[in-house]
Amino acid sequence: MKRILLSLSLVLTAASPALADAVPLRDLSRYLNDIETAQGTFTQINADGSVDTGDIYLHRPGRVRFEYDGDDLLVIAGGQQVAIFDGRSNARPEQYPLDETPLNLILARNVDLGRSGMVTRHSFDDTSTRVLAQDPDRPEIGTIEMVFTGDPVQLRQWIITDGNGGVTTVVLGGLEEGMRLSSRLFSIQQEINARGGQ
Repeated sequence: MKRILLSLSLVLTAASPALADAVPLRDLSRYLNDIETAQGTFTQINADGSVDTGDIYLHRPGRVRFEYDGDDLLVIAGGQQVAIFDGRSNARPEQYPLDETPLNLILARNVDLGRSGMVTRHSFDDTSTRVLAQDPDRPEIGTIEMVFTGDPVQLRQWIITDGNGGVTTVVLGGLEEGMRLSSRLFSIQQEINARGGQ
């Protein structure tokens, strides 16, 4: 029996370095839930290898706005919908439900990374904590890998793999939190009206 316990102890000790300095899931959940408003810059690496930059505005729960530099491209999440506006097109924005994207896991009213089946990997790579998460009720919509630094905890990037295997990486240029953000920034209908009701 002692031999079995010793062996088990060695296995657990050998497995622990990957999580030795990882920020616990409960602390990451608390950090995400404490974010009400935030803004900053981002760099997006697309599935085809192209790179975009721009500004991000976040208003939890459920709202985010990506304004892309040098291009009349805009993505808004609000009212449980995501809309993609392409200023080079006269067509109405492409829209789909927010809960069909893994980004909804960050924007949810109550983020609980400890929920059964949500986190499929939780690791530490010597500089950051990485969490791979999915909607346990709808794993087919894809995954989001979030990268955090600690002390204090900050979200640095996320990598979304959609249901078709496409990978999009968003690197944040440092989020400032706690400012007032106009609800207009997250209104899909007001944006449609401002563009002439396209």
